[in-house]
Amino acid sequence: MDNPAERLAVVTGGTKGIGLSFSWRLVKSGYRVVALYRNDEVSARAAAEKIGDGFVAIRADVSDPRVAAEVSRAVLEDHGTPWALVNNAGRNIDKPFLDITDEDWRQVIDANLSGPFYLTRAFAPAMLAAGGGCVVTVGATTAIRPRLNGVNYCASKAGLLHMTKCLALELAPTIRVNCLIPGMIDTEEMRTRYRTAEPEHLASLLAEIPQGRIGSPDEMAAVLEFLLSDEARYITGQKLIVDGGQFMW
Repeated sequence: MDNPAERLAVVTGGTKGIGLSFSWRLVKSGYRVVALYRNDEVSARAAAEKIGDGFVAIRADVSDPRVAAEVSRAVLEDHGTPWALVNNAGRNIDKPFLDITDEDWRQVIDANLSGPFYLTRAFAPAMLAAGGGCVVTVGATTAIRPRLNGVNYCASKAGLLHMTKCLALELAPTIRVNCLIPGMIDTEEMRTRYRTAEPEHLASLLAEIPQGRIGSPDEMAAVLEFLLSDEARYITGQKLIVDGGQFMW
């Protein structure tokens, strides 16, 4: 890997789950990290205590275009131009299609699709002027294969995947833009959703994964580190699925 000493990374949703692993890995690799979070101050404080120097958490709901613009200006003024923008934050509000309200639709689309658009639009001019950088969006397998009770989430992630490709075209060759897609990764949300503490549910899930195990957040972070490195300098506009072979697309 190249040496990212003193490079800045902005990671949305960077204080818990996979995002926390992203922040931890990048700081340990030499990045300064600004992690943006929506409202979980307990997790933000715990992340700051765990990671220590090189990490700053800022509360900001980037699904709001005004907030996204304000926090972007603050980051540029106080921390400098990011080398990496990791659009990781997201929301689920799962319901049957006919039960989804206007607000359910808006909140998920705003968090998963509009937020990455607002932040990338805000940071890209400075990144272009600085001569380089990377944007990584964090997608979902439901961007390609739908599921029940998640039309808002699936639509948002499908849009995010295509937006990634559009940004890769428009920001090339200076900024590389890729989509990192997790499969079954061991997070609190995944354990709750798929009831992995129950042996029969875990066995059914593992039967779908050729590698026969659940992935770790640190494995996701390792792939992110690669995508941001000079070793990936010829990779842009791509989706990279980290899933143990569950979805071979």
